[in-house]
Amino acid sequence: MSTTDLPEPVTPGVTWRPLREDDLPRWHELTRAVEAADQPAERYTEDDLRDELLAGSWKDPAHRSLAAQDDDGRLLAFGLVDVRPGDVSTVRASLWGGVHPEHRGRGLGRQLLAWQCAVGRQLIAAAPGSAPGELVLHSDERLADRTALARAAGFEVRRYHLVMRRLLTGPDAAPLPEVQLPEGLRLVRWSPELDERVRLAHNEAFADHRGSEPRSSEDWSRWVSGHRDARTDWSFVALADAVDGADGPEVAGYTIAFAFEQDWVDGLKEGWTGLLGTRRAHRRRGVGAALLAASLRAFAEAGMDAAGLDVDRENPSGALGLYERLGYAPHQVEVVWGTAVPR
Repeated sequence: MSTTDLPEPVTPGVTWRPLREDDLPRWHELTRAVEAADQPAERYTEDDLRDELLAGSWKDPAHRSLAAQDDDGRLLAFGLVDVRPGDVSTVRASLWGGVHPEHRGRGLGRQLLAWQCAVGRQLIAAAPGSAPGELVLHSDERLADRTALARAAGFEVRRYHLVMRRLLTGPDAAPLPEVQLPEGLRLVRWSPELDERVRLAHNEAFADHRGSEPRSSEDWSRWVSGHRDARTDWSFVALADAVDGADGPEVAGYTIAFAFEQDWVDGLKEGWTGLLGTRRAHRRRGVGAALLAASLRAFAEAGMDAAGLDVDRENPSGALGLYERLGYAPHQVEVVWGTAVPR
């Protein structure tokens, strides 16, 4: 059965249909209203929405998106379902959506989430392999209505992500740390020649992290190094000298930075660390601290007021402690919800 066979919600005065590219201006207007009410850490530009809808060979908005439109053509709610190809340990269907604050309490969110769950289950069932499936969604810990919606749909808390911030300017900003790489490693700025090595190092470094799956070349280039908001001049790689027979130096660790100007809603310009990883053989040597210190200095030299990142609160690698030692403090808390889908 295809997603077109799924019954769509039925709501008086509302037409439910897939999102289209020509919806982008109205969809952006809707997301801005949602963001103004909910104050999330992450905001979306119109280009971001286009990427969410269309960027990726696997994207299929006709079957993986749904919007509620009123009789005047205004969008009242939206939902997307995304299952990236290449998941190995768990096939995850990511559910994202929102309801205009003036139209909450009408059951739109409940109907939308039920549809998303049904689509997600179908996509998981159709995915190759036999890895278990999971429906996943995120919400801000402060939003009680989102917590109630998730629990009513059978979701359970999987983990908490801390959105952390470190001030770089002003009287409350701590001095920038001076951290040196251990002997045998050298620090270089990210370069296109290193990008594929960094991707492979990332897949190895995050193989034992909860909720992480390998990134394909397509996924990496669209959402990481090739993203419009990536700041590769603020990104660094720790290299180990090549051993006999190796094709070039080994990537021991890396950090990829971004500048999400749409998120600077509180007046602070923020450099964002999107990825920070160290390969297993080089852990517990201060590699991550040295990489992050280099990015902090690059942020400050570029005139940023703060540095931000997010981390799993129960991260087994000790990342939270590292960030706290370098002056980061919790800013917001995001809940990751999940429900298992047997295969």
